Amino acid sequence: MNISMILDMAASAGDRAVVTAGGRSLSAAGLLDLARRAAGRFRGHSAVLYLGTNHLAYPVALFGSALAGVPFVPLNYRLGEQQLGALRERHPGALVLEPGDLDALVEPGGEPAPDGVAPEWDGEAVAVLIYTSGTTVEPKAAVLRHRHLLAYVLNTLEFASAEEGDAALVAVPPYHIAGLTNLLSNLYTGRRVVYLPAFGAAEWLETVRRERVTHAMLVPTMLARIVAEVDGDDARTPTLRSLAYGGSRTPRPVLERALTVFPRTGFVNAYGLTETASTVAVLGPEDHRRAQDSDDPAVRDRLGSVGRALPGIEFQIRTEHGAPVPPGETGLVFVRGEQISGEYGGRSVLDADGWFATRDLGRLDAEGYLFIEGRADDTIIRGGENIAPAEIEDVLLGHPGVTEAAVVGVPDPEWGQRLVAVLVGDGDPEQIRTWVRERLRSSKTPDTIVFRPELPKTETGKLLRRVLLADLEKTHA
Repeated sequence: MNISMILDMAASAGDRAVVTAGGRSLSAAGLLDLARRAAGRFRGHSAVLYLGTNHLAYPVALFGSALAGVPFVPLNYRLGEQQLGALRERHPGALVLEPGDLDALVEPGGEPAPDGVAPEWDGEAVAVLIYTSGTTVEPKAAVLRHRHLLAYVLNTLEFASAEEGDAALVAVPPYHIAGLTNLLSNLYTGRRVVYLPAFGAAEWLETVRRERVTHAMLVPTMLARIVAEVDGDDARTPTLRSLAYGGSRTPRPVLERALTVFPRTGFVNAYGLTETASTVAVLGPEDHRRAQDSDDPAVRDRLGSVGRALPGIEFQIRTEHGAPVPPGETGLVFVRGEQISGEYGGRSVLDADGWFATRDLGRLDAEGYLFIEGRADDTIIRGGENIAPAEIEDVLLGHPGVTEAAVVGVPDPEWGQRLVAVLVGDGDPEQIRTWVRERLRSSKTPDTIVFRPELPKTETGKLLRRVLLADLEKTHA
C-alpha cells in the first residue's frame, strides 16, 4: 500500500483537471507523469523537504516522494535560516525543494519512476513527517505511514463520488495536516483542488466565485476574517455547498455569524490532529441545522461540539489516572483506529490497547457527540483547583468589547498560579472582570486583564501559549 495508488486511481478515472494553482491546471495523468519524473530525481535522498506555499510543485513533490519510496517533509516556508539549518541537520541527505524547482523536476530527460506501486512497498513505510505546531512545547515530527493516510481516505470516502464540476478550495498551508489530507481526499473523490497560495479574506471570496468552488476548508481565524470582510451581508457564493472548519477552537460568536453570511452553505466541523492523520470526528450540516432550529438546550449545545466519530474511530474519556468517565463528565480524550499514528521519530506513544492520548480535555454526551474543552497542558492550577482556560475564554468572548481572548496562568507565591486574561479589543478591565464573575464563580475570574493589539498564533490560527506566557512572565513578573 502506498498513497500513490490514489493518484493511479484518479488517472484511470478520466482526463479532466484535478489540481489548479497560479492559473495552471494539471490532469491526474499529467500529475502522475510529473510525479514519476520527480521520483527519478528523489531516489538516493533520505527525504524530500518541501519549503514553499501552495503550488503545483506540492502535489508533484508529495507523489514523487511516494513513488521514490522516501519520506516527504513539508516545512513552514517562513522558517529562518537558523531553524532551516537545524532541520537539515535532523535530515541529513535530504533534498530541499522549493516551488521554483518545479521546472528542474520536470525537464525532459528526467528519470521516470516505474509504473504503479512496487510490490515490496507496504503500508509500514513512512509517507510523511509533519512537524506539529508546538503551541505549548517545541515542535516535533509526527510520523505518518502510508497505511495511516490510506485508512483515513479509504474508510471515510467513496471513490469518484463527487459531482462533475466540483472544486475544493485549499487555503491552509502545505505543512498543515489538512493541506495534505485535502489533496488526498479530493483527488480520491474526484473534486478539482484549487490552491490559494496565501490567504486573504477578499482573495478567498473572489477565488470561490471565479473558480465556482463547491467545497472549502478553513481554520477559525480565516473564517473570522471572511465574516468580517462580508460585514453581515450575504457572502454571495452560490456555488459553495460545503464549508468545513477546524484546526482549533472556533468561537461561538464567529460560527453564528458565519452561519448567517453563508445561508445556503452546509457547515462541517472537522476535529483531528496531525497524529491522527487528520479528521476523526465530524459535526455535519444536518447537525448544524438541527442545533440551530431546536428548542432543546442539549441539542442546541451541540453546535459547540465537534460531532461524532468517523467510521472505524473510537473515543474514550478518562480521568488523569486512566479510569473511564461516564457520559457528560470531562476528562482526557483518547482515540483509537486504523488511521491513528501516535508516533514521533520512531517512538510510538500508543498504549498497549492502541489508544492515543490527544492531550485534549473533553466530554461525550449520551449520543456520542464530542465536546472539546481545551488542552490538558493548558490547565491552570490555582489554589489547588484545576481551571480550564477555555471556559473563561468563552465567557470573555461574549463581552461586546472583546474580539479575542486567551487566559493563562502565571506563577504566584500565594495561589501557585494567578489568572491573566490577554484580550484583543477594548473595555474597562474591572467591568470585564465583573462580567466574568457574574457568569462564573470568583475563583475563575481573571486576576489581571491585559490588552494586546493581537495574540501570538501560528499561521493556522492556533494560540501560541508558550510565547504568550514567556512575554507575560517578562512583563508581569
